[in-house]
Amino acid sequence: MSLTEAISMINDGDMLTFSGFTIWRRPMAAIYEIVRQQKKNLHLVEVNSGTHSEVLIGAGCVKVWESCWIGHELFGKLGANLARKVKTGELIVNDYSHVHMVLRLMAGAMGVPYLPTAASMGTDILNPEFDTLANNGLRNGENPKIPAQKYEFAKDNFFDMGELLHIPAARPDVCIMLVQQVGEEGTVRISGQKYTDEEAAKAADKVIVIAEEVVPEEYLRREPDRNLLPPYMVDAIVELPMAGHPTGCYGRYEVDGDFMRNFYSSTKTQEGFDAWAKEWIFDVKDHFEYLEKLGVKRLEALRANSALSYSNKVKRGAR
Repeated sequence: MSLTEAISMINDGDMLTFSGFTIWRRPMAAIYEIVRQQKKNLHLVEVNSGTHSEVLIGAGCVKVWESCWIGHELFGKLGANLARKVKTGELIVNDYSHVHMVLRLMAGAMGVPYLPTAASMGTDILNPEFDTLANNGLRNGENPKIPAQKYEFAKDNFFDMGELLHIPAARPDVCIMLVQQVGEEGTVRISGQKYTDEEAAKAADKVIVIAEEVVPEEYLRREPDRNLLPPYMVDAIVELPMAGHPTGCYGRYEVDGDFMRNFYSSTKTQEGFDAWAKEWIFDVKDHFEYLEKLGVKRLEALRANSALSYSNKVKRGAR
């Protein structure tokens, strides 16, 4: 399937979640295509956000963002687009803690309505004044993806642990994943850290896999314990090299820190983001033209050494 076809499976207003963590293994080529197709009113639910969501938010594709943090790690500590859109009232942010978001996706993956925890008790995350979905009238039952409550206090009747929180499940419409390998029929294999990829995929109704390469199923089935998802859980496969740039992909290529610093600097104003988006999204026809614009020399420097699983050409330890 082409990237254009895969992204056309996403509807305006859908709840999305993603693979990866902050600046690692984010499906950036898919993010750019979402912006090109001008999707609107998206609802992002994720454990830890990053450059991918900053692109969608800056482009005006997002109405609701539920997570715990956004930024570009050492290449830009803040989410400038998110901060600006919150100030102008264009974006609704619903705040949970990191572990809350993990539990929400775990509950979605398990098919249960909530999971209990004692995390973040006594914090303003539980202050009703900051339940922005309720304050905007979005917990009225019209959207089946939005739970009726942000949380619920409940007494433990099993071990007398006192009061706990019930955190509602997240059930995204679509999970977009970037992975190193996928089989011809859809078996997914991820190398390196897997973060909450499994929970995110299993919680979602549809799974779109963007793969660095498609390989024979027979190859993946020689070592089934290394595989993450079976084919029946995957709805679309797109084969694209370097599809995570400027985020990194373990064993394949590094984070492009200079690109990310420039993105962060550019997005401190809306005019700066618009100019960046024109240059890197709208003025390039597709992912391959994007790679051509980056240039072979830059991409080759990011490419991981096959023995080391990281690039020995990227200078580290400097900002």
